[in-house]
Amino acid sequence: MEKNAKIYLAGHTGLVGSAIHRKLLDLGYTNIITKTSSELDLTRQDLVEKFFEKERPEYVILAAAKVGGILANSTYPAEFIYQNLMIGLNVINSAYRFGAKKLLNLGSSCIYPKNAPQPMKEEYLLSGSLEETNEAYAIAKISIIELCKFYNKQYGTNFISVMPTNQYGVGDNFDMETAHLLPMILRRFYLAKLLSENNFDRIRFDLKKRKLGFGIDKDIDFSSDKSIEKALNKIGAFRDKVVLWGDGSVYRELMCSDDLADACIYLMQTKDFRDIGDFVNITAGDDIKLSKLFEMVKETIGFNGRIEYDKSKPNGTFRKLMDDKKIKKLGWKPKIDIRDGIKKFFKQYKDGEA
Repeated sequence: MEKNAKIYLAGHTGLVGSAIHRKLLDLGYTNIITKTSSELDLTRQDLVEKFFEKERPEYVILAAAKVGGILANSTYPAEFIYQNLMIGLNVINSAYRFGAKKLLNLGSSCIYPKNAPQPMKEEYLLSGSLEETNEAYAIAKISIIELCKFYNKQYGTNFISVMPTNQYGVGDNFDMETAHLLPMILRRFYLAKLLSENNFDRIRFDLKKRKLGFGIDKDIDFSSDKSIEKALNKIGAFRDKVVLWGDGSVYRELMCSDDLADACIYLMQTKDFRDIGDFVNITAGDDIKLSKLFEMVKETIGFNGRIEYDKSKPNGTFRKLMDDKKIKKLGWKPKIDIRDGIKKFFKQYKDGEA
C-alpha cells in the first residue's frame, strides 16, 4: 500500500478500527476515508454502492461489525446475524464492483467449532458445531470468509481474511450489558474499589461518562449515594466483593488491539491471498485461565475484596486457543505482554482515553 493510496477503513470508531486508524496515521498514510454509521449505513446496499462508486478506494479494511459479549449475542441473535451479513456482503461486493486492489476482512475466533481441538488451526473451520451463545455472529463471520474466498476464485480479487483473538484496548465498550470480557470485569472491579473507598464523586463521574446497561441507568438518583450503590450492586460490584459470571475455570486469549492493528497493516503491505489462503489467525498462541485473569485485574486495580462466582451464568466455550504457526510463518508476532497490556488499559480507562 502506497502512503498516498486511497484507503477506506470501515468501522474506524470501533475497538479494532480505531487501532488500525491510529496505526495508519502513525505510519504516514495520508488518504484514509472514514464514515461513521450515521454517515453511511453499511447494511444498506444502495448507499454502500453509491459510496464506492463515488470514492473508488484502492484498498479496503473491513473492521465494521455489530459486536458484543455472551449476553448480547444470546439476547439479540437475529440482529447479530443480519447486520453482520449485510455489512460484509455490501462492502465486499462493492469493493469488487468498483475495482479495489485489495481488501482485508476481519473476523472472529468464534468461527471455530465449540469442541475444536486445541490449539485451533485454520483448517478446523466448519468441522463441527458452533458455540450456541454466539452462533448467529459466527455464522455471519464464516459466510463472509467464504464470500472472500469465492470472489477470489471467480473474479481474481485479492481479498484476505484474518481471524483475531479476543481484543481489548482504546475504543473498547464498557457498557456492562454489551461489553467484552476484559473491559467488563475491569470496570466492575474499579467501581467496587471506589465503592469500598466511599469515593462517590469518582463513581458519579464514571457513571455519567459511561452507561451501566441493563436499563439500570434510568433509575439512578445521582444525588443519593444509596441509589448509586444499589445500581452498582446490580452489576456485581459491592464494597467487599465482585460477582463474576461462571466459575472461572475456562480459558481465554486476549490481545491488545494495537498488536492486531500492526498485524493487519503488515499483511496489507506484504501478503496476498495466495500467501494466506482462506484466512489466517492473528494470535500470540497462548491463553489464560479466567480465575487467574480475574486475580490479575483485581491486583492491577488494587481492590481488596473477594471474588464471588455466579455459577448459574454460562461460562461459554471451555477453551478457545488459536494456533499461531501460520501467522508466524508469514513473519509476524505480537509485542504486548498481557500483564503490561492490562496495566496500560486500566490507566487509559481511568484517564478517560479508553
